Amino acid sequence: MRTLGLLGGMSWESTAVYYRLLNQGVARRLGGLHSAPLRIASVDFAPVAQWQSDGQWAAAAQHLGALGSGLWRAGAQGLVLATNTMHKVADAIEAAAGLPLLHIADATGTAIRAAGLTQVGLLGTRFTMEDDSILIDRLRQRSGVEVLVPPAADRAKVHATIYDELCRGVVSDASRQVFLGVIDRLAARGAQGVILGCTEISLLLDPEKHPFPLFDSTGLHAAAAVGWLLEEPSHPERKPS
Repeated sequence: MRTLGLLGGMSWESTAVYYRLLNQGVARRLGGLHSAPLRIASVDFAPVAQWQSDGQWAAAAQHLGALGSGLWRAGAQGLVLATNTMHKVADAIEAAAGLPLLHIADATGTAIRAAGLTQVGLLGTRFTMEDDSILIDRLRQRSGVEVLVPPAADRAKVHATIYDELCRGVVSDASRQVFLGVIDRLAARGAQGVILGCTEISLLLDPEKHPFPLFDSTGLHAAAAVGWLLEEPSHPERKPS
């Protein structure tokens, strides 16, 4: 197997999910006592969240890129960024790390395309929902998927739930009902499915328990990373873009 660098802590709640899914995925495929060869850098999320709020994306990119470079020096051969929002600076992190980065939008877009859908809703932080450069443009250009985002009031509710609850390990039925309402309104506008485009949302919603197509970016990203670890044909080696 290859060795994967996992750049997480944004938040640690979802990074713990990545760690579990990566190891479970390898164990299922190889059996026995097999697990995923990983190098992990987990940041203190508080300064990163402040940089996000202040629009200081270059500072965040510099910090995360240095950590990615450290993962390369520690033996990582590829990189997973365990957060949707910070894919805003994915190219800068990839270049600084000197490692091929497995982009979360590509894993998500592949699943949407395989399901035969062309228009989906997007739930995530306000940055992810409002800044097309994070996910939306890449989904459109590489997967042919059009994206609908909730109106401002719903975006505010979703963003607040992510930072005030899910990133702190708080999972409430009241917030689950809020998210289900947002999903229903996206469906009424023509969304054929909805992307759970924040790595913490899978703590709140289980796609397997919902009749409407939900695409869990965390699970899809982790599954793609397992394929890369095992050097499957659909995940060839490549140099950073």
